[in-house]
Amino acid sequence: MSVRVLIVDDSPTMRGFISAVLRRDPEIVVVGTAGDPLEARQAIKQLNPDVITLDVEMPNMNGLDFLERIMRLRPMPVVMVSTLTQEGAEVSLAALEMGAVDCVGKPVADKADTGFSELAERVKAAAAARVGGRDRPGRSAARGEYRPDGGIVAIGSSTGGVEALLTILTRFPRNCPATVITQHMPASFTRSFAERLNRCCAPEVVEAVDGAPILPGKVYVAPGGDRHLAVSAGGASRCTLSAGAPQSGHRPSVDVLFRSVAKNAGAHAVGVILTGMGRDGADGLLAMREAGAHTIGQDEASCVVYGMPKCAAQIGGVERQLPLHRIADAILDACEAEKRKAS
Repeated sequence: MSVRVLIVDDSPTMRGFISAVLRRDPEIVVVGTAGDPLEARQAIKQLNPDVITLDVEMPNMNGLDFLERIMRLRPMPVVMVSTLTQEGAEVSLAALEMGAVDCVGKPVADKADTGFSELAERVKAAAAARVGGRDRPGRSAARGEYRPDGGIVAIGSSTGGVEALLTILTRFPRNCPATVITQHMPASFTRSFAERLNRCCAPEVVEAVDGAPILPGKVYVAPGGDRHLAVSAGGASRCTLSAGAPQSGHRPSVDVLFRSVAKNAGAHAVGVILTGMGRDGADGLLAMREAGAHTIGQDEASCVVYGMPKCAAQIGGVERQLPLHRIADAILDACEAEKRKAS
């Protein structure tokens, strides 16, 4: 069955380009285009699309305001099409927090296909995403003080991960266990994402840099782009960033991160796999569980896309499946239980 798409962008050239890219996929039908949110509102009523691609800067009403109305009045899958700049990253991250399923970068003049190679796949994944009806509890206050024991928390996420990570990390106390994260995200987004998390979370959240010591009370986000994040061996764990081929179709890869934690932290770790399309992280989470780590998968009802957690569960990598709003407490409880066992 075809995915019906409405394209919303104020540029006729961009509308034509997006239409051409999507029409290459036989499973996608572009049912219409709109130049601004007012036109889009009428088109949604008339055409009933499965997915909307939405620009940010438009006349009459900007994309964020229109997205807020969509999510409040008629929730449906939305893929933001944004300029991949620092300012564009901030706006796009806000859109993902509000409920947009994904964000794709607009191509630049000298690289017409940049950012669009996966557009069709992302639109099809968005069509299958849970929007509006899934478990989306409000973020609660951070838990009280925690006494870390040197263990490591490793988290992997993709589509829907911005909202999921916010839900989890805003529950973490200031002195949380050392936490490393790989979230599939464009290179220009991860620094802004780390800064955004840092502003609203009790622990310090930073974009990981090569050689940085992995310390309690800090959260390290893998930089997007062309390097993998891993945890080094030895008495004092450090972030290591390396080139190398994509793993499970991604760089940075959740599998690379999880395998390094399995090898270098063993049972003194907690692995968490969150919402996302594909299977990146499934094999790595299984390696963590086999090394004695506690492993948690986000449950289907609370996922935007139940891909990565499903694959991990199918091969035995998930010890427990939990709804999103219970995962932060489960992570902290597992760390505290490991501390008591070691004492």
